[in-house]
Amino acid sequence: MPRARTVVLLAGAALLARGTRRAMRRRIGASPLWPMPALEEPVSGRGHRARRAASAHRVLVAERTSPAEGVVQLRLEGPDLPPWEPGAHIDVVLPSGLVRQYSLCGDPADTDAYTIAIRLVDDGRGGSREVHERLHEGAEIEIRGPRNRFPLTDAPAYVFVAGGIGITPVLPMVRAVHAAGTAEWRMVYCGRERATMPYADEAGKLGAEITPGRPDLGFLAGVPAGSVVYCCGPQGLMDTVAEALPEGRELRVERFTAAAATPGGAFEVELRRSGRTVTVPADRSVLAAVREELPNVPYSCRQGFCGTCQQRVLEGEIDHRDELLTDAERDGSMLICVSRCRGERLVLDL
Repeated sequence: MPRARTVVLLAGAALLARGTRRAMRRRIGASPLWPMPALEEPVSGRGHRARRAASAHRVLVAERTSPAEGVVQLRLEGPDLPPWEPGAHIDVVLPSGLVRQYSLCGDPADTDAYTIAIRLVDDGRGGSREVHERLHEGAEIEIRGPRNRFPLTDAPAYVFVAGGIGITPVLPMVRAVHAAGTAEWRMVYCGRERATMPYADEAGKLGAEITPGRPDLGFLAGVPAGSVVYCCGPQGLMDTVAEALPEGRELRVERFTAAAATPGGAFEVELRRSGRTVTVPADRSVLAAVREELPNVPYSCRQGFCGTCQQRVLEGEIDHRDELLTDAERDGSMLICVSRCRGERLVLDL
Protein backbone atom coordinates (compact mmCIF):
# COMPACT_ATOMS: atom_id res chain seq x y z
CA MET A 1 0.00 0.00 0.00
CA PRO A 2 2.73 2.60 0.74
CA ARG A 3 4.20 1.91 -2.71
CA ALA A 4 0.78 2.36 -4.37
CA ARG A 5 0.26 5.66 -2.57
CA THR A 6 3.70 6.80 -3.75
CA VAL A 7 2.80 5.99 -7.38
CA VAL A 8 -0.49 7.88 -7.07
CA LEU A 9 1.23 10.89 -5.52
CA LEU A 10 3.92 10.96 -8.22
CA ALA A 11 1.29 10.71 -10.95
CA GLY A 12 -0.68 13.53 -9.37
CA ALA A 13 2.44 15.67 -9.11
CA ALA A 14 3.21 15.06 -12.79
CA LEU A 15 -0.30 16.08 -13.81
CA LEU A 16 -0.08 19.18 -11.61
CA ALA A 17 3.30 20.10 -13.15
CA ARG A 18 1.92 19.69 -16.69
CA GLY A 19 -1.06 21.82 -15.79
CA THR A 20 1.20 24.46 -14.29
CA ARG A 21 3.36 24.49 -17.42
CA ARG A 22 0.27 24.86 -19.64
CA ALA A 23 -0.97 27.75 -17.52
CA MET A 24 2.46 29.37 -17.62
CA ARG A 25 2.60 29.02 -21.42
CA ARG A 26 -0.85 30.61 -21.70
CA ARG A 27 0.25 33.52 -19.49
CA ILE A 28 3.48 34.00 -21.45
CA GLY A 29 1.65 33.82 -24.76
CA ALA A 30 -0.80 36.47 -23.63
CA SER A 31 1.92 38.81 -22.42
CA PRO A 32 2.51 41.91 -24.59
CA LEU A 33 6.24 41.48 -24.00
CA TRP A 34 6.33 38.00 -25.49
CA PRO A 35 7.95 37.90 -28.99
CA MET A 36 5.41 37.38 -31.74
CA PRO A 37 6.07 34.05 -33.54
CA ALA A 38 5.49 35.57 -37.00
CA LEU A 39 8.35 38.05 -36.59
CA GLU A 40 11.87 37.26 -37.71
CA GLU A 41 14.72 37.59 -35.28
CA PRO A 42 15.53 41.29 -34.74
CA VAL A 43 18.76 42.70 -36.11
CA SER A 44 19.72 43.58 -32.55
CA GLY A 45 19.26 39.99 -31.40
CA ARG A 46 21.61 37.01 -31.35
CA GLY A 47 22.26 37.14 -35.08
CA HIS A 48 23.49 40.74 -34.94
CA ARG A 49 25.70 40.04 -31.94
CA ALA A 50 27.06 36.91 -33.62
CA ARG A 51 28.04 38.86 -36.74
CA ARG A 52 29.73 41.47 -34.56
CA ALA A 53 31.55 38.77 -32.57
CA ALA A 54 32.71 37.07 -35.77
CA SER A 55 34.47 40.26 -36.87
CA ALA A 56 36.02 40.95 -33.44
CA HIS A 57 39.73 40.46 -32.76
CA ARG A 58 41.90 40.87 -29.70
CA VAL A 59 45.00 42.91 -30.46
CA LEU A 60 48.03 44.17 -28.56
CA VAL A 61 49.20 47.76 -28.59
CA ALA A 62 52.70 46.81 -29.67
CA GLU A 63 54.01 50.30 -30.32
CA ARG A 64 52.96 53.85 -29.54
CA THR A 65 54.57 56.86 -31.21
CA SER A 66 53.72 60.50 -31.92
CA PRO A 67 53.87 61.48 -35.62
CA ALA A 68 52.78 65.07 -34.85
CA GLU A 69 51.83 67.35 -31.98
CA GLY A 70 48.66 66.11 -30.31
CA VAL A 71 48.59 62.87 -32.34
CA VAL A 72 49.40 59.31 -31.23
CA GLN A 73 50.03 56.43 -33.60
CA LEU A 74 49.26 52.90 -32.44
CA ARG A 75 50.55 49.70 -34.00
CA LEU A 76 48.02 46.96 -33.18
CA GLU A 77 49.32 43.42 -33.54
CA GLY A 78 47.26 40.26 -33.57
CA PRO A 79 46.89 36.86 -35.25
CA ASP A 80 44.82 36.28 -38.39
CA LEU A 81 43.97 39.93 -39.01
CA PRO A 82 41.71 40.31 -42.06
CA PRO A 83 43.16 42.02 -45.13
CA TRP A 84 42.18 45.61 -45.90
CA GLU A 85 42.32 48.14 -48.70
CA PRO A 86 43.00 51.90 -48.69
CA GLY A 87 40.13 53.86 -47.16
CA ALA A 88 39.17 51.16 -44.64
CA HIS A 89 38.61 51.74 -40.94
CA ILE A 90 38.24 49.63 -37.82
CA ASP A 91 36.05 49.92 -34.74
CA VAL A 92 38.12 50.21 -31.57
CA VAL A 93 36.45 49.10 -28.32
CA LEU A 94 38.02 51.31 -25.67
CA PRO A 95 38.57 50.14 -22.07
CA SER A 96 35.50 52.09 -20.94
CA GLY A 97 33.31 50.29 -23.50
CA LEU A 98 33.09 53.25 -25.88
CA VAL A 99 33.38 52.27 -29.55
CA ARG A 100 35.20 54.62 -31.91
CA GLN A 101 36.15 54.39 -35.58
CA TYR A 102 39.67 55.07 -36.84
CA SER A 103 41.03 54.86 -40.37
CA LEU A 104 43.81 52.40 -41.13
CA CYS A 105 46.86 54.37 -42.21
CA GLY A 106 49.56 51.72 -42.40
CA ASP A 107 50.57 49.34 -45.19
CA PRO A 108 47.97 46.77 -46.34
CA ALA A 109 50.87 44.42 -47.06
CA ASP A 110 51.68 44.34 -43.32
CA THR A 111 49.43 41.42 -42.44
CA ASP A 112 50.57 41.17 -38.81
CA ALA A 113 49.36 44.57 -37.63
CA TYR A 114 47.05 47.51 -38.17
CA THR A 115 48.20 51.11 -37.74
CA ILE A 116 45.91 53.94 -36.65
CA ALA A 117 46.54 57.55 -35.64
CA ILE A 118 44.33 59.59 -33.33
CA ARG A 119 44.36 63.32 -32.67
CA LEU A 120 43.40 64.52 -29.20
CA VAL A 121 40.16 66.51 -29.42
CA ASP A 122 39.74 68.57 -26.26
CA ASP A 123 36.06 69.32 -26.83
CA GLY A 124 35.21 65.90 -28.28
CA ARG A 125 33.10 63.10 -26.85
CA GLY A 126 35.87 61.47 -24.82
CA GLY A 127 37.13 58.78 -27.17
CA SER A 128 40.33 60.48 -28.28
CA ARG A 129 41.21 61.46 -24.72
CA GLU A 130 40.77 57.88 -23.56
CA VAL A 131 43.07 56.67 -26.34
CA HIS A 132 45.73 59.21 -25.39
CA GLU A 133 45.50 58.56 -21.67
CA ARG A 134 44.86 54.81 -21.46
CA LEU A 135 46.12 52.99 -24.55
CA HIS A 136 49.81 52.46 -23.97
CA GLU A 137 52.21 49.78 -25.14
CA GLY A 138 51.21 46.40 -23.74
CA ALA A 139 47.47 47.15 -23.54
CA GLU A 140 45.08 44.61 -25.05
CA ILE A 141 41.90 45.79 -26.72
CA GLU A 142 39.15 44.51 -28.98
CA ILE A 143 38.75 45.75 -32.52
CA ARG A 144 36.09 45.01 -35.13
CA GLY A 145 36.24 45.09 -38.88
CA PRO A 146 37.82 46.34 -41.04
CA ARG A 147 35.06 47.98 -43.10
CA ASN A 148 35.42 50.30 -46.06
CA ARG A 149 32.93 53.06 -46.85
CA PHE A 150 35.62 55.14 -48.57
CA PRO A 151 37.15 52.80 -51.16
CA LEU A 152 39.68 53.77 -53.81
CA THR A 153 38.03 53.19 -57.19
CA ASP A 154 39.67 52.86 -60.60
CA ALA A 155 39.93 56.19 -62.41
CA PRO A 156 42.18 57.83 -65.01
CA ALA A 157 42.99 60.69 -62.63
CA TYR A 158 42.65 61.55 -58.95
CA VAL A 159 42.66 64.58 -56.69
CA PHE A 160 43.24 64.07 -52.98
CA VAL A 161 42.54 66.80 -50.41
CA ALA A 162 43.31 66.10 -46.76
CA GLY A 163 43.03 68.31 -43.72
CA GLY A 164 44.91 67.51 -40.51
CA ILE A 165 44.17 64.03 -39.21
CA GLY A 166 42.15 63.52 -42.40
CA ILE A 167 45.42 62.33 -43.91
CA THR A 168 44.92 58.89 -42.32
CA PRO A 169 42.56 57.30 -44.90
CA VAL A 170 44.04 59.31 -47.78
CA LEU A 171 47.73 58.44 -47.35
CA PRO A 172 47.32 54.70 -48.17
CA MET A 173 45.40 55.73 -51.32
CA VAL A 174 48.20 58.04 -52.45
CA ARG A 175 50.78 55.35 -51.78
CA ALA A 176 48.79 52.88 -53.90
CA VAL A 177 48.21 55.27 -56.80
CA HIS A 178 51.82 56.44 -56.73
CA ALA A 179 53.12 52.85 -56.73
CA ALA A 180 50.83 51.80 -59.58
CA GLY A 181 51.97 54.71 -61.74
CA THR A 182 49.06 54.33 -64.15
CA ALA A 183 46.98 57.41 -63.28
CA GLU A 184 47.53 61.14 -62.94
CA TRP A 185 47.09 62.44 -59.40
CA ARG A 186 47.44 65.52 -57.29
CA MET A 187 47.29 65.89 -53.53
CA VAL A 188 46.87 68.92 -51.28
CA TYR A 189 47.49 68.39 -47.57
CA CYS A 190 46.68 71.28 -45.24
CA GLY A 191 46.63 71.87 -41.49
CA ARG A 192 46.89 74.56 -38.83
CA GLU A 193 50.69 74.37 -38.87
CA ARG A 194 53.17 71.80 -40.08
CA ALA A 195 54.04 70.55 -36.58
CA THR A 196 50.44 69.37 -36.13
CA MET A 197 50.26 67.55 -39.50
CA PRO A 198 51.08 63.83 -39.20
CA TYR A 199 52.91 62.16 -42.08
CA ALA A 200 53.63 65.49 -43.78
CA ASP A 201 57.20 64.45 -44.59
CA GLU A 202 56.13 61.18 -46.22
CA ALA A 203 53.31 62.85 -48.15
CA GLY A 204 55.73 65.52 -49.37
CA LYS A 205 58.21 62.92 -50.60
CA LEU A 206 55.43 61.25 -52.59
CA GLY A 207 54.71 64.57 -54.29
CA ALA A 208 51.91 66.05 -52.22
CA GLU A 209 51.58 69.83 -51.78
CA ILE A 210 51.99 70.54 -48.07
CA THR A 211 50.20 73.79 -47.24
CA PRO A 212 49.98 74.82 -43.57
CA GLY A 213 47.10 77.24 -43.20
CA ARG A 214 44.29 77.82 -45.63
CA PRO A 215 44.89 76.02 -48.95
CA ASP A 216 44.37 77.48 -52.42
CA LEU A 217 41.83 75.17 -54.03
CA GLY A 218 41.16 77.25 -57.13
CA PHE A 219 42.63 74.52 -59.31
CA LEU A 220 39.59 72.36 -58.56
CA ALA A 221 37.56 74.40 -61.07
CA GLY A 222 39.68 72.84 -63.80
CA VAL A 223 39.49 69.20 -62.70
CA PRO A 224 38.88 67.21 -65.90
CA ALA A 225 35.87 64.96 -66.39
CA GLY A 226 36.48 61.39 -65.27
CA SER A 227 38.61 62.39 -62.30
CA VAL A 228 37.64 61.24 -58.82
CA VAL A 229 38.17 63.68 -55.96
CA TYR A 230 38.73 62.33 -52.45
CA CYS A 231 38.51 64.60 -49.43
CA CYS A 232 38.81 63.96 -45.70
CA GLY A 233 39.07 66.63 -43.05
CA PRO A 234 37.00 69.21 -41.19
CA GLN A 235 33.49 69.90 -42.44
CA GLY A 236 34.47 73.38 -43.64
CA LEU A 237 37.18 71.94 -45.88
CA MET A 238 34.82 69.40 -47.40
CA ASP A 239 32.23 72.10 -48.04
CA THR A 240 34.84 74.25 -49.77
CA VAL A 241 35.93 71.38 -52.00
CA ALA A 242 32.34 70.58 -52.95
CA GLU A 243 31.64 74.21 -53.85
CA ALA A 244 34.81 74.55 -55.93
CA LEU A 245 34.25 71.48 -58.10
CA PRO A 246 32.53 71.82 -61.49
CA GLU A 247 29.17 70.14 -61.82
CA GLY A 248 29.36 66.47 -62.67
CA ARG A 249 32.72 65.75 -61.01
CA GLU A 250 32.74 62.80 -58.63
CA LEU A 251 33.47 63.75 -55.02
CA ARG A 252 33.96 61.19 -52.25
CA VAL A 253 34.30 62.30 -48.63
CA GLU A 254 35.05 60.67 -45.30
CA ARG A 255 33.62 62.40 -42.21
CA PHE A 256 34.97 62.50 -38.67
CA THR A 257 31.55 63.32 -37.27
CA ALA A 258 27.99 62.96 -38.45
CA ALA A 259 26.72 65.49 -40.96
CA ALA A 260 24.69 68.34 -39.50
CA ALA A 261 21.14 67.20 -38.94
CA THR A 262 18.48 68.67 -41.17
CA PRO A 263 15.20 69.72 -39.58
CA GLY A 264 12.52 67.07 -39.25
CA GLY A 265 9.10 66.79 -37.71
CA ALA A 266 7.85 64.65 -34.87
CA PHE A 267 6.65 61.11 -35.51
CA GLU A 268 5.59 57.96 -33.66
CA VAL A 269 7.55 54.74 -33.26
CA GLU A 270 5.75 51.51 -32.41
CA LEU A 271 7.86 48.96 -30.55
CA ARG A 272 6.15 45.85 -31.88
CA ARG A 273 7.61 43.22 -29.56
CA SER A 274 7.12 45.33 -26.46
CA GLY A 275 3.63 46.47 -27.34
CA ARG A 276 4.47 50.12 -26.75
CA THR A 277 4.46 53.33 -28.80
CA VAL A 278 6.69 56.35 -28.25
CA THR A 279 6.66 59.84 -29.72
CA VAL A 280 9.92 61.17 -31.17
CA PRO A 281 9.95 65.00 -31.02
CA ALA A 282 11.66 66.99 -33.75
CA ASP A 283 14.61 67.78 -31.47
CA ARG A 284 15.24 64.26 -30.14
CA SER A 285 16.62 61.04 -31.62
CA VAL A 286 14.74 57.78 -31.97
CA LEU A 287 17.35 56.24 -29.67
CA ALA A 288 16.66 58.74 -26.88
CA ALA A 289 12.90 58.25 -27.11
CA VAL A 290 13.13 54.46 -27.26
CA ARG A 291 15.51 54.22 -24.31
CA GLU A 292 12.96 55.93 -22.08
CA GLU A 293 10.80 52.81 -22.52
CA LEU A 294 13.57 50.24 -23.12
CA PRO A 295 16.67 51.46 -21.25
CA ASN A 296 18.72 48.39 -22.20
CA VAL A 297 18.72 49.11 -25.94
CA PRO A 298 22.44 49.19 -26.86
CA TYR A 299 24.24 52.20 -28.33
CA SER A 300 27.72 53.69 -28.42
CA CYS A 301 28.79 56.46 -30.80
CA ARG A 302 25.37 58.20 -31.18
CA GLN A 303 26.58 59.60 -34.51
CA GLY A 304 25.74 56.87 -37.01
CA PHE A 305 29.21 55.36 -37.31
CA CYS A 306 29.52 52.22 -35.17
CA GLY A 307 26.31 50.28 -35.87
CA THR A 308 25.66 49.30 -32.26
CA CYS A 309 22.09 50.65 -32.30
CA GLN A 310 21.04 49.06 -35.62
CA GLN A 311 17.41 47.89 -35.49
CA ARG A 312 15.07 46.14 -37.89
CA VAL A 313 12.26 48.30 -39.30
CA LEU A 314 9.01 46.43 -39.94
CA GLU A 315 6.95 49.31 -41.34
CA GLY A 316 7.47 52.93 -42.36
CA GLU A 317 9.78 54.95 -44.62
CA ILE A 318 13.26 55.52 -43.20
CA ASP A 319 15.20 58.77 -43.47
CA HIS A 320 18.73 57.32 -43.34
CA ARG A 321 21.32 59.71 -41.90
CA ASP A 322 24.13 57.33 -40.95
CA GLU A 323 27.62 56.98 -42.38
CA LEU A 324 27.83 53.20 -42.02
CA LEU A 325 25.14 50.99 -43.53
CA THR A 326 25.33 49.67 -47.06
CA ASP A 327 22.36 49.99 -49.40
CA ALA A 328 21.47 46.36 -48.70
CA GLU A 329 21.60 46.91 -44.94
CA ARG A 330 19.45 50.03 -45.24
CA ASP A 331 16.68 47.97 -46.83
CA GLY A 332 14.75 47.17 -43.67
CA SER A 333 16.99 48.44 -40.88
CA MET A 334 18.26 51.73 -39.49
CA LEU A 335 20.64 53.23 -36.97
CA ILE A 336 18.24 54.75 -34.48
CA CYS A 337 20.81 57.16 -33.05
CA VAL A 338 20.68 59.43 -36.13
CA SER A 339 18.15 58.18 -38.71
CA ARG A 340 14.53 59.25 -38.63
CA CYS A 341 11.16 58.73 -40.31
CA ARG A 342 10.10 60.33 -43.58
CA GLY A 343 6.46 60.05 -42.61
CA GLU A 344 4.48 59.95 -39.40
CA ARG A 345 5.13 56.43 -38.14
CA LEU A 346 7.77 53.70 -37.91
CA VAL A 347 7.45 50.18 -36.51
CA LEU A 348 10.60 48.69 -34.98
CA ASP A 349 11.25 45.07 -34.13
CA LEU A 350 11.77 45.84 -30.45
